[in-house]
Amino acid sequence: MITRSVGVADQFVKRLLRIFGLTVAWAVGGVVGLVLLIVLGFLVAKPTETVRLFGQFAGNRPGHMQRVPGTPEQPLPKASFGERALSIESLQAAMDYGAETGSDALIVWRGGRVQLEHYYEGADENTLTSTQSMHKSVVALLVGVAIAEGYIGSADDPISLYLPEWAGDERAGITIRQALWQSSGIDFPTFAFGSLGPMMGLLIGQDMRPITFEQQAVEPPATNFEYNSINPLILGLVIENATGRPYAEYLSEALWKPLGGGDAWVQMDTAGGMARSYCCLDIPARGWLRFGLLHLENGRANGRQVVPEDWIAAVRTPGPNNPNYGFLTWLGNEYVEQRSYNSKATLRAWHSEPFAADDVAYFDGFGGQRVYIIPSADMVIVRTGALATDWDDARLPNVLLGGLR
Repeated sequence: MITRSVGVADQFVKRLLRIFGLTVAWAVGGVVGLVLLIVLGFLVAKPTETVRLFGQFAGNRPGHMQRVPGTPEQPLPKASFGERALSIESLQAAMDYGAETGSDALIVWRGGRVQLEHYYEGADENTLTSTQSMHKSVVALLVGVAIAEGYIGSADDPISLYLPEWAGDERAGITIRQALWQSSGIDFPTFAFGSLGPMMGLLIGQDMRPITFEQQAVEPPATNFEYNSINPLILGLVIENATGRPYAEYLSEALWKPLGGGDAWVQMDTAGGMARSYCCLDIPARGWLRFGLLHLENGRANGRQVVPEDWIAAVRTPGPNNPNYGFLTWLGNEYVEQRSYNSKATLRAWHSEPFAADDVAYFDGFGGQRVYIIPSADMVIVRTGALATDWDDARLPNVLLGGLR
């Protein structure tokens, strides 16, 4: 049975913190207290509207979570004590950091086996943690499968071939590749003080299409890197229009089932509506490990080529405007102590030191939701859990790389 890591009331508070932390990450740099004051203001002024908007995040959200069918979960090999490829000290240090940051789960893979699978108080192998923008990196993989299966011609196709709403204006020439690089030149909403505006509509609204389609091109594509949620939302629609299938259905058949995990869940803006393909893919931590292993094995899983090997290479190749970003996936090519997301956000991701390996790729979800892939060390690290606003991206990879036997 799939479980949640906390009770309904606690989860409601936890989700509010995560959601508003994500909002501020895109806009004003993590002033969570300020946002919570705004929430309290709405609660006093418009209690009915506040409950309607946020009620879906308390406990289950009937009609808004679309099942992504999997297969009976296939076991992953685990290292016995004598087979450990990492020092006990490094594993303990990693677990300690997980505890400090309110983690639900920490899994470490190295040398063909799970070296550590640790769940913190209130969580277990079935716990679903909201992993925020890690979903973006899944979208990148799914686009590659859709190209391989012939639904999409090429990453260099204009998006307008699959999205008629973009066909008649300056957006018509923006390509799928440019959206994957987060360099499309498209505008994106930001947080507005005292307003349930477009950003809140993307986060919790029941119809994201008008907000998504009203974003116009503000500069030529491939001019600047601007990490935002419009690009993956658009790509989710491209996948639906190209395949003629709902996003969750195609994700299930083309990518998730071949990985051998149990069921997953994707959040919709409303029942039968639009998938929040920029965030909100709920999978237990082991499922995120399977995505990391798909990268590690260059697109292979369970004896078959699920994602083309050259597409995996493209995902991990930096775009023209950011050496540390490929296709909706972060890279560790150049050390930056304070990693920037976009020109509208003041929040920075902290790296206390350079990665100890030069080939790190990772899924980044706000608040320390991470899948680190390190091919040179045959290593994948998964961390899910509570929002950690001071997350140090170098900590887990470097501690564990330092513990290699």
